[in-house]
Amino acid sequence: MTDTPRTRRAILGISAFYHDSAAVLLVDGKIVAAAQEERFTRKKHDPDFPHFAARYCLAEAGLTPADLEAVAFYDKPYLKFERLLETYHAFAPRGLASFLTAMPVWIREKLFMRKMLKDELERLGPGSPELLFPEHHLSHAASAFFPSPFEDAAVLTIDGVGEWATTTIGKGAGSELSVLRELHFPHSLGLLYSALTAWCGFKVNSGEYKLMGLAPYGIEGSERVARYRQVILDKMVDLRPDGSLLLNMDYFDYATGLTMCRAKAFESALGLPQRAGESDITQEYMDLALAIQQITEEAVFRMADTAHALTGCKNLVMAGGVALNCVANGKLLKRGPFENIWIQPAAGDAGGALGAALAAWHIGLSQPRTAHAGEPGGDMMQGAYLGPSFSSGDIERTCRRFGAPAHKYEDFNALCERVAGLLAEGAAVGWFQGRMEYGPRALGGRSILGDPRHADMQKKLNLKIKYREGFRPFAPSVLEERMSECFDLDRPSPYMLLVAPVDESQRKPLPEGYWTRPMYDRLYVERSNLPAITHVDFSARIQSVSKATNPRYWQLIDAFRRGHGCPVVVNTSFNVRGEPIVCTPADAYACFMRTEMDALVLGDWLLVKEGQPEWREEGDWRTAFELD
Repeated sequence: MTDTPRTRRAILGISAFYHDSAAVLLVDGKIVAAAQEERFTRKKHDPDFPHFAARYCLAEAGLTPADLEAVAFYDKPYLKFERLLETYHAFAPRGLASFLTAMPVWIREKLFMRKMLKDELERLGPGSPELLFPEHHLSHAASAFFPSPFEDAAVLTIDGVGEWATTTIGKGAGSELSVLRELHFPHSLGLLYSALTAWCGFKVNSGEYKLMGLAPYGIEGSERVARYRQVILDKMVDLRPDGSLLLNMDYFDYATGLTMCRAKAFESALGLPQRAGESDITQEYMDLALAIQQITEEAVFRMADTAHALTGCKNLVMAGGVALNCVANGKLLKRGPFENIWIQPAAGDAGGALGAALAAWHIGLSQPRTAHAGEPGGDMMQGAYLGPSFSSGDIERTCRRFGAPAHKYEDFNALCERVAGLLAEGAAVGWFQGRMEYGPRALGGRSILGDPRHADMQKKLNLKIKYREGFRPFAPSVLEERMSECFDLDRPSPYMLLVAPVDESQRKPLPEGYWTRPMYDRLYVERSNLPAITHVDFSARIQSVSKATNPRYWQLIDAFRRGHGCPVVVNTSFNVRGEPIVCTPADAYACFMRTEMDALVLGDWLLVKEGQPEWREEGDWRTAFELD
């Protein structure tokens, strides 16, 4: 790269054209802004070039494309094309239909990615930044290591597939990052998990977290779970001691086909047909979900052991879609061998934009890495609050636009006390504050909140507000300094990427015959003093809230603790099923009015559902969001 002297050195990172496109802006090596395109276009997992996200990032810094030193794209298109051609050749004559579908797009567009990116960037404004193309898994690795709080760490990236790699083990030290081992396509832990996601009736690239949430309904130690595990390990995947794996492609169709699984082979092996989406979930699918979750955890443990042996590091950093499996993450932390684990909050492809920019800065430009110890949270991510924020004037204009009665609080503590009282009464409250989160989790910037002590809160949020499957669990947000009172976790979990047990002191005994009951009978048993966030296996996906990182959210939860004796709130993303998390005050108000949410907080403004004007819009809004 050419090192050109500039007042501020800016790099734009881009991920696009597969799913979850995003843009990230670094200025002098610091993250200034990051956002996913879906939040602006309102199209879930939007794969298109992130025009709106890139415009936002540049505007946040007061820059134009002419100010950019480089634009880094998150993978190497030619290498990916090579993988496609070699795969089609290896599996021929299978895959003709897929080949005929994919090749015209590549020949017409993706082979000319450099020109396509230049054309897209010109739409943002004049400029001629250098274009860089780090490999996909290097982007993931850079997103995991460089923002982390560690001076050195083993690096583990696991996803479906990049160009060729599906898993990498590496080491980061200072501003250096090296890849030590790779596992190549079609052998992929991420694609194995996605195949079983599809077989259980959920959508690939969006339903994997549902499979993870379904797994605890499986009956651990049962004959059927053991049989499913054995079938998968004997027939479908050869899991090696070092965590590498070989998939038997007689069972999988994703390499050259248009589906994940070869249906006849799968059904014959498992003795279970593919579940139709939206149909009832029987115990067989719950047990299958548990079996594949257990296999995934074992593979991650073995990969981590190998990473530890290769690097000798006490710290581990992770990225890639499989790093969002917070159940495996929590167990890995407790099991060892690593003393500390840090996971990139935007671990999926959206985070590739950040990793590409960081790889360009530290590797391409050879810039040193600075310590993050003094920054909030001890890492570079600023709590993942890297998206747009909106002023009090913006909120007031939104209220006027919709004719929405709202009360502005001059004293934020008074607002927190009022909202805490609403929560204690059983209200579901939309909470819209500060900058939007980057990554798939709502962390108190764009959240819907509830009282975890209310036994019916889980059902209310799922069925009357989120309009999603009733079995799905909700996460707790807990004051960081009070976490040990409620959960068996000995360190912060700011990004909701660790699952840990609810503390024994909070639990209630299970009734006799609990595991023989139907799914929803089990679900609605009060298992703890915090029933709305305690999953059927006494686990919870924890977000610890720091006063330093998100003072307003911390202040609300502390008001709830002081006024009502509970340092925990239910936190779920501010959206309905199939909708991206809300971005603007207008998005938030629309979601508030379309659902049975009881109140909405926009900055310093409180809106109560009672007294709002009748919500009117053309057509059925639910048709605008494809179910995920």
